[in-house]
Amino acid sequence: MSDVAPSLPPLHDLLTTARAVALPLVTRFRGIDVREAVLFEGPEGWTEFAPFAEYADDEAATWLAAAIDFGWRATPAAVRDRVLVNATVPSVDPDAVPSVLERFPGCRTAKVKVAASDQTLAQDVARVRAVREAIGPEGRLRVDANGGWNIDEAEHAIHALAPYDLEYVEQPCATVDELAEIRTRTKYMGIPIAADESVRRADDPLAVAEAGAADLLVIKAAPLGGIRRALEIVARAGLPVVVSSALDTSVGLAMGAHLAASVPELEYDCGLGTASLLGADVTRDPLTPNDGAIDVRRVSPDPALLDRFAADEERTAWWIARLERCHAALLARANTHDA
Repeated sequence: MSDVAPSLPPLHDLLTTARAVALPLVTRFRGIDVREAVLFEGPEGWTEFAPFAEYADDEAATWLAAAIDFGWRATPAAVRDRVLVNATVPSVDPDAVPSVLERFPGCRTAKVKVAASDQTLAQDVARVRAVREAIGPEGRLRVDANGGWNIDEAEHAIHALAPYDLEYVEQPCATVDELAEIRTRTKYMGIPIAADESVRRADDPLAVAEAGAADLLVIKAAPLGGIRRALEIVARAGLPVVVSSALDTSVGLAMGAHLAASVPELEYDCGLGTASLLGADVTRDPLTPNDGAIDVRRVSPDPALLDRFAADEERTAWWIARLERCHAALLARANTHDA
C-alpha cells in the first residue's frame, strides 16, 4: 500500500495559505496543554497537518500525505451524513468527570483514558467508576491505555475494571505480541481488545489483524496517510473498526468524519468528538457533538480566529520547516515508487 498521493502538489501551493495555530486545551491531554497544527487550503477545501511534536519526519510525512489527499482530492462517496461519537474523559479526578461529560451532549458512549504514567490503577478504577455512574447502566464505556501496561499489569487492570461493563479495552499493551497474549489471557471475560497504536504507528498496519491480536481496530485517517488508505486497511483487515481522531481542530476532524461516513459497516461510536476538549477552535461552527453526533462536512477556518490563535513566530517557523521537510520526504517516496 502506498501513502503517496498520485500527484504531489508543489510545496509553494501548500505554503501560500499555510497558517500555524496554537489552541489551548480545556484540560491537559496526552501531556500537553496546547494543541498546535498547520492549516492550508487545497482545491477541495481546507485541510490540516498536525502530527504530534515528538514524531520523526518520516512518520509525520504520512500525516502530510493525508492532509494533501483531503485538500486536493474529492472525498469518497458517503453512506451517512452524521456519525455518532463518544465522549473522551482524560486522566482527571473522579469529581471532574461530570463537567467533562457535559462537553459531549447526547453522547451514549464514553472513552476513559487510563494507564497514565503519573496515575495509579486505583485512580483509574475510581475514574471509570465515576463515568459509569454518570452515564448509567445503558451507556457504553470503553477504556484506552495507549500501550501503557505490560501483560501482567494489563491482566490485573482488566480484572479490576471489568465490573464496570467495558465495551472494549483499547491498546492495553504496546506490541502486537503483547496484545495477542493479553487477548488470550482475558478472552474468557468477553471484553474485546482494540488496537490503535499497533495500527497507526506500525510499519505494517495489517500485522495486528493478521496475528489475531485484536478484536477490532481503531482507524485514524491522518496517521494512515488519508481517507483512501484507511479504507483500504479497513477492507483488508476484515475486523470491526472505530474511526477516531488525533485531537485535531475541526478542520482535521472533518477528515475523520468523511472517513467515518464512507466506512460500510460502523457499529461502534467514533472518537471524533474531541473538539470539545479544545478551549478554542479555528471556526465559529466547530464539529462538536450535537445529540451525540457530528455532521459530515468540510470546515473552513475563520480568518479572525486564525489570527487570534496564530502560533508565535518561533513555533510557526518550526512548523513550516517541518512541513517543508515532510514534503521533501513525500517527494522522495514518490520518486522511489516511480523508479
